[in-house]
Amino acid sequence: MMTCSDLCDLPPPSSMQVDRLTSLADDDMQTLCEAADAAIIDGGGFGWLRPPGRAALEQYFRGVVMVPERELFVGRMDGVIYGAAQLVRPPRNNEAQAFGATLAHNFVAPYARGHGLARLIVQRVEDRARALGYQVLNLDVRETQTAAIALYETVGFIRWGTHPAYARTDGQTIGGHFYYKMLQAS
Repeated sequence: MMTCSDLCDLPPPSSMQVDRLTSLADDDMQTLCEAADAAIIDGGGFGWLRPPGRAALEQYFRGVVMVPERELFVGRMDGVIYGAAQLVRPPRNNEAQAFGATLAHNFVAPYARGHGLARLIVQRVEDRARALGYQVLNLDVRETQTAAIALYETVGFIRWGTHPAYARTDGQTIGGHFYYKMLQAS
């Protein structure tokens, strides 16, 4: 069985927490961008295939906290950001799907994996969606992201479909899986 020493570079943290941010301080922006760059390079870059540069990442994350339908959650170990995810609420004009939200753009820097931070981030996003009254939480993930798939399935997400031409990376078309988790009785 693989252990953290096989998977990650950081020693076990003395503390882990997940915060919902409504603004980004400079030190948080620095560590968030570093973690995002590492995740992108590792192939889990929430759409980017190559790091877009610091200015683009800063603009992206500052935009996320400004969008009313998005909430940014960051995962910290010993106070430092190593991962993030977003809770995306449906737009107000989508009354038919107003009961569901989406977990999106979830990542943990590869050098910080293996400590349970990704699981904690998912749990906090799920808790927030439940507290807001959502009945279902949806997500999608590239089929190549096997660790993320294992996490989602372990915490109760149900795969309902696969899109065979979901994304293109390194000149190859790859599939993507779609998941949902019921949060409350309908």
